[in-house]
Amino acid sequence: MPPILRWAVFLLLVLAGAFWFLTRPDTLDTARLDDLGAPDVAHGEQVFLAAGCASCHAAPEGDEGEDSVEDENPDEDAPPVLAGGQRFASGFGTFVAPNISPDPEHGIGDWSDAEIIQAVTTGVSPDGAHYYPAFPYTAYAKADLADIRDLVAYWRTLPESDTPSEPHELSFPFTLRRGIGLWKRAFVSDNWVVEGDLSEQAARGRYLAEALGHCGECHTPRNRAGALLTEAWLGGAANPSGDGRIPNITPGGLDWSESNIAAYLRSGFTPSYDVAGGEMTAVIDKLGQLPDAETAALAAYLKAVPPVAQTDG
Repeated sequence: MPPILRWAVFLLLVLAGAFWFLTRPDTLDTARLDDLGAPDVAHGEQVFLAAGCASCHAAPEGDEGEDSVEDENPDEDAPPVLAGGQRFASGFGTFVAPNISPDPEHGIGDWSDAEIIQAVTTGVSPDGAHYYPAFPYTAYAKADLADIRDLVAYWRTLPESDTPSEPHELSFPFTLRRGIGLWKRAFVSDNWVVEGDLSEQAARGRYLAEALGHCGECHTPRNRAGALLTEAWLGGAANPSGDGRIPNITPGGLDWSESNIAAYLRSGFTPSYDVAGGEMTAVIDKLGQLPDAETAALAAYLKAVPPVAQTDG
């Protein structure tokens, strides 16, 4: 073999090794779970509501399948069935929410608590594969592990569904999950977006908005790689479906009073007596079940977010 060819092969092997190393999944250090104590299922339900899990993973309304919301949840107070199936358009293709019910075959019922916590906070599956960041683990990475432990305990009390998960509809090269490791290294951080001297109430709101509620996933614009542009945090974004625009909810675009914001998050009614629509309907349905102190904290946080100038485009 000519020397130049040997060097080319050597360089390719080095590059391949570097890629494999840099894209490796960072799994959860399970020793961090040892001192969390017994889970609090009631608190886990509050975390579940704040995190909006059912908003994405409940079966789509109008689904006539065996596990549709209408068929399995005729009572509005019945626990949600996390059968999956909702579709989320993006510039990379369409992501389909999976079945995450406690069903051991089609859901995640046979996963250990540590495996579920790892998936939620690191975006890594039990078999070591990266999840796409359509799953907002980029936000949940900031959450307290005790909260996620409680969430899992509540999760296990929910009804099972035997609806198979549907595959995502992505084209090459986005079907290659290994490269998500590089994306994570570039864009995932457990630092707060809004820093500085916040009141105790606003700091609680920050936790709810940035860690659990992942408000930025919809209300913040993205770069070409699909990562959030934090310099325009909550400044509004194009709707991935192509239908309209998700609003600017910073003080630069939302001039409601703190009490009006809190009231809207509880009831869905704007100060002019309009009502929430679109995806916010499901969000408010969940936020409205939280204690008033939580929606008040979210409102305090939104008033403390740096303003982003309102744009029409």
